[in-house]
Amino acid sequence: MYNEKRYDFNYLNVSLINIYLNLYMTGSSTKLFEPIFENPLEHTPGLTINDLNRYLPAIQSIEDISINTDNMKEGLFLSEGLEGLKKLPNQSIDLIITEPPRKPWQEIDRRGSQMTLQEYYEWNQNWLEESYRVLKNTGGVYLFCDWPASSMYHGLLNNKFIIQNRITWHDKNALDRSPTQTWKNQAGDIWFATKSDDFLFNNHAVSLKSDRDDLIDDRNNKLQTNFWFDISAAKSQFSRNPDKLYNKILEASSFKLNWIMDPFMRNGDVGVSSKKIGRRFIGFETNKDLLLLSMKRIDQNSQ
Repeated sequence: MYNEKRYDFNYLNVSLINIYLNLYMTGSSTKLFEPIFENPLEHTPGLTINDLNRYLPAIQSIEDISINTDNMKEGLFLSEGLEGLKKLPNQSIDLIITEPPRKPWQEIDRRGSQMTLQEYYEWNQNWLEESYRVLKNTGGVYLFCDWPASSMYHGLLNNKFIIQNRITWHDKNALDRSPTQTWKNQAGDIWFATKSDDFLFNNHAVSLKSDRDDLIDDRNNKLQTNFWFDISAAKSQFSRNPDKLYNKILEASSFKLNWIMDPFMRNGDVGVSSKKIGRRFIGFETNKDLLLLSMKRIDQNSQ
């Protein structure tokens, strides 16, 4: 998925850099070695020095995004989600699966101060409007959120999209923001909304009466409900959510070679699941360490 560049030196070997700077730049070869970095060999969890040497040169930023409807290409980009969305052409994406940041003052806003609720609402409104623009007419979005934000996203989605369902799943790692010491929160919300009533679900066209009848039979016979209690915890230490969760969504709402997009990629869970089953993926992430981890994980799991 990435064009690997070859170098004859290991520019990431910070130990050698420390030695060079201390022995030569100071003009004293007898001075005791004092490393510039406290932990010179410490790196991002999940990434080795070889990984960094491989993936760092392949990082793409927002300036590298050059995509149009006649030249769609996969990629992971160091970019804020909203800005990345603006670079995508109209009606180019089949499915968006994402979890917007809960704390935008840490993960989005670089002003150094917390967003107000109004600013946060408007920011969400902006990226959802861009999502609507880039989705194909048959496309949809699965939006993950916790319960305190669920009503806000219901209202925002309802302004542009057609809400098809709200899924509740057994999220064993759910963030518990309850101010009281009562029921422990282990539930997550997933809003499923589409751009139109002409969408695909479980390999059926919902707009066709014959397919709607088949969908109802499937739903009743296979006990397909919006209460997903059978989702086990993520097995990989680098996964936020279990692979089964995304597979369930991808199998129901996409086909092979469909374009899947996550504007807030974090460590690449959506991309990993997408590539495992033959979908094409575009993702955006602002944290360089998480982007590198995503690049490695997706590279390893591509078909």
